Amino acid sequence: MDRDGLAGFLRVRREALQPADVGLPAGLRRRTPGLRREEVASLATMSTDYYTRLEQGRGPRPSRPVLTGLARALRLSDDERDHLFRLAGEQPGPPPGPPADVRSGVLRMLARLDVPGLVLDAKYDVLAWNPLAATLITDFSALPPRERNLLRLRFLTDRRGRQARLFGEEATREFAREVAADLRAATSTYPDDPEIARLVRDLLDGSPEFAEIWARHEVGRQQSLCQTIFHPQVGRIDVICEVLVVPERDQRVVLYTAEPGSESDQAIRLLDVIGMQELTTRS
Repeated sequence: MDRDGLAGFLRVRREALQPADVGLPAGLRRRTPGLRREEVASLATMSTDYYTRLEQGRGPRPSRPVLTGLARALRLSDDERDHLFRLAGEQPGPPPGPPADVRSGVLRMLARLDVPGLVLDAKYDVLAWNPLAATLITDFSALPPRERNLLRLRFLTDRRGRQARLFGEEATREFAREVAADLRAATSTYPDDPEIARLVRDLLDGSPEFAEIWARHEVGRQQSLCQTIFHPQVGRIDVICEVLVVPERDQRVVLYTAEPGSESDQAIRLLDVIGMQELTTRS
């Protein structure tokens, strides 16, 4: 346990928080910046004396529940939480689940792209998309939030019928194997996440194909995809999926591109026009 390091970290993080950040009234006569020690102690459900001793570098080694309470009270990020645990001589536990918030810079980039683009989390939930991606794959806004998941669309929609027509047999079989291996990696990264456990259970119950692939126990992170899409309005599109990783969020930006000047590239350009026409009609 690094007592001095822990004390300094707690003090700096406490002073960086304002009462409004944690839902407390500002009050009067605050002689020091940030929260008071008794406020942090109350938020962390511990005694003020115990917290004070920790911040002065003379307290006993805090337990994991105490550290979890402090991380919650001080609004620590995942990296800051891990740092807090290590200062106290503890190994950080697994993160509770994949983050669902997408950085504003990623959203701005997605909106400015002239190719279809998605943002996926570790369990293949579609967190964000641009209009061209909706035209190419499906209107995600029309789906319930839980159904905005590429694995559910692949394995549980029409028992492969819809996806076979959309992606073609060979490409969709390879996609199925790779995403199942990717999902298994996510189960070990987030072992306590109920949404991942529910997704695996639903896939096993609803798809014999997924159950057969899952039984192979393949594990791996997917970095790129090449697929053939059969679109009902423009026909065959050979796409290359470039994957950009957002490591601090454990998210991926998937860009659907095609060889410049090819028929597939022209088809994507045509989809852009079709999507704008449909948007104007709905408006």
